[in-house]
Amino acid sequence: MDGQDLNWWDSAIIYQIYPRSFQDSNADGIGDLPGITSRLDYIAKLGVDAIWISPFFKSPQKDFGYDVADYCDVNPEYGTLADFDALIERAHDLGLRAMIDIVAGHCSDQHAWFEESRRSRDNPKADWFHWVDPKPDGTAPTNWLSFFGGRAWTWEPRRQQYYLHNFLPSQPNLNHANSEVREAFEDIARFWFDRGVDGFRLDAVHTINADSAPYRDNAVNPDFVPGELPQQQQPFFRQLHDTAQLNQPSIQSFSESYRRVADEYGGRFLMGELHGDDPVKASKTFTAEGRLHATYNFNLLAWGGLDVDGLREAISEAIDAFNGTSHLTFAFSNHDVPRSATRQMDSLGLEPAQEEELQLLLLKLESCLIGSTCVYQGEELACADIRDIPVCQMQDPWGIEFAPEFLGRDTCRTPMVWQADAPNGGFSTANKTWLPIAKQHLARAGLDEAARPASVYNQFAEFLSWRKDQPALMTANEMSALNGAEDIIEFDRICPTQTLRCRFDFKNLTAQFEEI
Repeated sequence: MDGQDLNWWDSAIIYQIYPRSFQDSNADGIGDLPGITSRLDYIAKLGVDAIWISPFFKSPQKDFGYDVADYCDVNPEYGTLADFDALIERAHDLGLRAMIDIVAGHCSDQHAWFEESRRSRDNPKADWFHWVDPKPDGTAPTNWLSFFGGRAWTWEPRRQQYYLHNFLPSQPNLNHANSEVREAFEDIARFWFDRGVDGFRLDAVHTINADSAPYRDNAVNPDFVPGELPQQQQPFFRQLHDTAQLNQPSIQSFSESYRRVADEYGGRFLMGELHGDDPVKASKTFTAEGRLHATYNFNLLAWGGLDVDGLREAISEAIDAFNGTSHLTFAFSNHDVPRSATRQMDSLGLEPAQEEELQLLLLKLESCLIGSTCVYQGEELACADIRDIPVCQMQDPWGIEFAPEFLGRDTCRTPMVWQADAPNGGFSTANKTWLPIAKQHLARAGLDEAARPASVYNQFAEFLSWRKDQPALMTANEMSALNGAEDIIEFDRICPTQTLRCRFDFKNLTAQFEEI
């Protein structure tokens, strides 16, 4: 594979923005689209290639945008479509591609589609969701469980049927076996592509449901052992899910239709977030010819972090399956797991004083792997996970369900801080922010760190500038097997004009690069 064969996303560094927590522009304590636009220079100067913005669509915000009530409009607290257009224009002016989340598996129970569907069994949207009769004893049709706790089925008295929801009851799953549903999502894709969007991160595509009756029970997971959070909090993990509840083969009708639409526009990237009983097998299915370009890889996102052997195994498993392709997107952090600066510190047994060095090492490591890389807001500052949020101030429904033993996702979603001496760290001038400002982050506020030459921000920016001049990292997706001693991960990136040896030392927290 040479440079002429690569698409922009094949080696891209993508900066993930959680809009609710990035920058507030109107003093309501909630981040918004104009706020993002005002900080795009900060992102561009870091040297990344693209931004990915988590959901900002019209929504009742029961799961903070992942419960969509209108896929083609902006939730008022985030701004307007005009604000979005201005954001896209500014991003493109700065040389940044722009990606957004599409939540295709489910919508909000306040979406007009579901409000109509639930009224009766014979309305025009009657078959747009998964409606199933109860068993003779009145119980749910299968043993399927929700990620967020409890059954994945909720009773609707008007239809005298159960509807499916893999997450909250307010997030009913769409029936992708219905061609009208697929066509509606094709229209949604065109709507955003026409506004200049360069790609989609497709949320939880493994939870799309397209299989029709009969609905089969999930099998028991014979290998289940109560372990680290969140597994020990949920009976969900006591089941095997693939091809019954999740990763149904018929999902690929969605992948193929979305790829056709993306190809109509050219240069549009489709990255699917997925997991499953066998994630590698699922990823190969989703990235087969004519489907998604890449899958968002969970190997490095273990909730409790990974030691060096765990990192080596996680990377090797993915590389063994996809070497020579750009079908992988790696990440160490996102809006759903504890921040890597803390998670990996714990698993590697490091001291707080080593936090910045470790974070920089992790950023360099993921940026040297094949495929694309996602960096979550605050990683470039070595922001720690915040684990002292009082239960009374928690917002995440998953965390609220299982607190205090399991704190959910609020710990990684606290607002970005920009200037230590500004009100609320420069995030907002409101009296109260939607989640509390993390005082621990003030010492590494974004604009302050961008002005400090030795900061993680500036060291990573320097590294990304160097990376762009390395043909082995930028013009091919070939790498050797992983080598290295006990505390070292080493591999070669390879192209016709360069072999670059990449060595990551987790004892001394240093990275070395050598042409061989």
